[in-house]
Amino acid sequence: MKIKENVDVNKIILGNCIEKMLDFPENSFDLIFADPPYNLQLEKTLNRPDYSKVNGVKENWDKFKSFGDYDKFTYNWLNVTKRVLKENGSLWVIGTYHNIFRVGKILQDLGFWILNDVVWIKTNPMPNFRGTRFSNAHETIIWCTKNKNSKYTFNYNLMKSLNDDLQMRSNWTFPICNGSERLKFNGLKIHPTQKPESILTRIILSATKPGDIILDPFFGTGTTGAVSKKYNRKFIGIENNKKYIKFAKQRIKKVVPIKDLDSLNFKENKEQIRIPFGQLIEFNLIKPGEILYDLNKRWNAKVKIDGSLISENFKGSIHTLAAKLQNLPSCNGWTFWYKSEKNNSISINLLREKVRSELK
Repeated sequence: MKIKENVDVNKIILGNCIEKMLDFPENSFDLIFADPPYNLQLEKTLNRPDYSKVNGVKENWDKFKSFGDYDKFTYNWLNVTKRVLKENGSLWVIGTYHNIFRVGKILQDLGFWILNDVVWIKTNPMPNFRGTRFSNAHETIIWCTKNKNSKYTFNYNLMKSLNDDLQMRSNWTFPICNGSERLKFNGLKIHPTQKPESILTRIILSATKPGDIILDPFFGTGTTGAVSKKYNRKFIGIENNKKYIKFAKQRIKKVVPIKDLDSLNFKENKEQIRIPFGQLIEFNLIKPGEILYDLNKRWNAKVKIDGSLISENFKGSIHTLAAKLQNLPSCNGWTFWYKSEKNNSISINLLREKVRSELK
């Protein structure tokens, strides 16, 4: 497959990401995930209390002469990234306190619109061996769009369902990449900052749809490619280290995509058929004069023939009445109101889904 007949997808490109992104047509990618150099500024060897050496990031790609050089590098890659990102696409950038604030400032200077900063809380962070600071137990991910008018993809209800029907928050708790997932050769890590697939899974499922095209300009050992392939997204990776590419290709080749494509389809509410409350009356699932109540039975209201509800003091739609009774600015009446059926409390939202299924 190709992007606008010019760029092959599901492949890794060897080279400098700034130069290679110039080869892509404008507005090519639905999502870009970037794990750029952090500029950790490590100067001394770090040892554990037992004097064993900590294998930190010591590769040349993470070394910059000054903050000015790092800012110039960041501006350049973000500038070309904006060019190839679709108008309604989104960009995710991960970093630590060493670089993320500089990245955020440059993102805003370039006109990107920040939607969230997600905090990845590590369940197994590296200790601060010298005991001179707090253990650095999180990284920050900035989620942004090309501009504030972008109509970006956000699978809100999918995220909510994955989180036991609670709104997904911006603090994500995952372990760092370890165990069998961590790529090693002769007992040594192949890449010092390999990201766990769980992080990329949540990003890709939240902000893309099957068939979308994802770019990772700092591909490393291919976490983005592996997750993209698994969930039937297309990808392009750019990496200037031949060793990383070798192991990334081996890794991605072993990934088996989910074959049951039906299981990947999840319709957000805004894409589903709109069902007005009055239609439940027309389908004889709710009767005029029937009493609805909240789950804790603090409030109740009678159903009118026009689909409105009336209580002792208020009258209105299922939404406005629920809000008035609770003295709230708004309330989702579909999840607030219940009816009694055979001594059970039935959510009217379940009745709505019954109507919706019959209308498909």
